[in-house]
Amino acid sequence: MVKLNYKRALRLNINMEGYYSPDKFLNSIINSDTVEGLKKIPSESMDMVFADPPYNLQLQNDLMRPNQTKVNAVRDDWDRFSSFSDYDNFSTAWLKECKRVMKKDAVIWVIGTYHNIFRIGKIMQDLGFWILNDIIWIKTNPMPNFRGTRFTNAHETLIFASRDKDSKYTFHYKSMKIFNEDLQMRSDWLIPICAGSERIKADGKKVHSTQKPEELLKRILLSSSNPGDSILDPFMGSGTTGAMSKLLGRNFTGIESSEEYVKIARERIDKIKPLEKELLLNPAESKIPRVPFGTLVLSGIIREGEKLYSQDGKTVAIVLANGTIKSGKIIGSIHSVGSTVPDGRHNGWKFWYVLREGKFVSIDLLREGYFSNLLQE
Repeated sequence: MVKLNYKRALRLNINMEGYYSPDKFLNSIINSDTVEGLKKIPSESMDMVFADPPYNLQLQNDLMRPNQTKVNAVRDDWDRFSSFSDYDNFSTAWLKECKRVMKKDAVIWVIGTYHNIFRIGKIMQDLGFWILNDIIWIKTNPMPNFRGTRFTNAHETLIFASRDKDSKYTFHYKSMKIFNEDLQMRSDWLIPICAGSERIKADGKKVHSTQKPEELLKRILLSSSNPGDSILDPFMGSGTTGAMSKLLGRNFTGIESSEEYVKIARERIDKIKPLEKELLLNPAESKIPRVPFGTLVLSGIIREGEKLYSQDGKTVAIVLANGTIKSGKIIGSIHSVGSTVPDGRHNGWKFWYVLREGKFVSIDLLREGYFSNLLQE
């Protein structure tokens, strides 16, 4: 790689590795061939990738309805490859670059059909991606099989994978469970294809043959990314990923080779108004930070000299100024003192209560209130 002069690199917004800085492409679309566009992005700069690559449908002839009208199928030049080998080489090239730009704990989603998804899955495993799930997007309104020669293709497959086997990836399990009426979110998603006002059209015809529904991208982003994350779409198309990223408070970088699609996507994204920050909170996934019992004492939530009680009221301890407690002759932490009592618990947060307005209140609830006040501030 050509060495860069430091001052010149700053002027061009290029880092000393020769890549453009992430900020240059933040919330923008690179009008470029996919692989060449990816090469401009710094290593380990993306939190999530959503890829909707060419499917290589291999359509040879026009597809006709029974009434002899032609079906508006995927016949774009970007979906044509001379051979399976040519397609595999292309897939390997862009997946390698995606792996390079992903942070160590990033995830990737790749969507496809039976024409390509099995080839891509093998390549991903060969490159070291760790497959977490295959999601079946069941189309509630699929295009019929007009020739009557096979089953109607009513689904597409998404591969959900982390960059490496040991990646500590983002997955909002609890939120997805709540989303699914307190049942574990399954790997089969019933979502209609783009239709009506959501389908982008020009002169009465759909602009992009494989536009993905916004509901699909919303679910993906909410399940495996956080507000402020950097989301990459190396096949931006009509801009669904960018639009939903902006709506949900994520940052996006898109790559798209077609100037027409870039223009359409930019105009679409410009019309999106981001949701208020308070609507993007994810309390179901929040973990209560570790805070010493002494912090509650120093903050005055629990007072020096105040008594702690077991739930049955039989065991009593007094709070000392340094955050330890004394029960009889035993002095120690809320955990060690609680564990010395018959049927006591090693987890003092669950064992001890304070008396407030004539009622026992768990010190664990007082701790939760402490965190709530911190979040509001």
